[in-house]
Amino acid sequence: MRKLVVSAFVTLDGVMQAPGGPGEDDSNGFAHGGWTVNYWDDQLAAFMDETMSTPFDLVLGRKTYDLFASYWPNAPEEVGAKRLNDATKYVASRSRPTLKWSNSVLIEGDVAEGVAALKKEDGPELQVHGSGDLLRTLLRHDLVDRYRLLIFPVVIGSGKRLFSEGAVPSGLKLVDREVSTTGVLMNTYESAGEVVTGSFDQD
Repeated sequence: MRKLVVSAFVTLDGVMQAPGGPGEDDSNGFAHGGWTVNYWDDQLAAFMDETMSTPFDLVLGRKTYDLFASYWPNAPEEVGAKRLNDATKYVASRSRPTLKWSNSVLIEGDVAEGVAALKKEDGPELQVHGSGDLLRTLLRHDLVDRYRLLIFPVVIGSGKRLFSEGAVPSGLKLVDREVSTTGVLMNTYESAGEVVTGSFDQD
């Protein structure tokens, strides 16, 4: 059984849209692309390197796939490039695109069913980076086993959020935590079953 691991950059108010730069995703008039850049430090770089230090395959939405495919094959000397280029890339798309990045495979049919089938296979962990639309599908079907969340000390107010309507209510367990020199929380969570409620009412 393969674990599905989500790695995501999010603001304090849960926005994950266009963390890397203007134009990355300006849909719905989003005007704050690149909100992570000024917070980047060596600790964040080390955290991301550790994230990719074990064998993995990728599960990507079409937009994130296109973004990665336009960069990583052309930057072989960058840290992590070989691991990304060598990994199998499973791509979710509503169309049938030509996937030119090496080791890329289109997920046929229903995406949730396809990812559930991948999880049942033998192999390395499945990592999801970015891919907001795909993530919402995975969350609706309760397919995520672990979250590596980098929570940045910034509030955007609008934009695509990691957890939105349709996410399955579930508990999470914090299994690792770090804080960067710029105040970014680098937290790792695992699924912990159903939400447990209670009451402070003593009567």
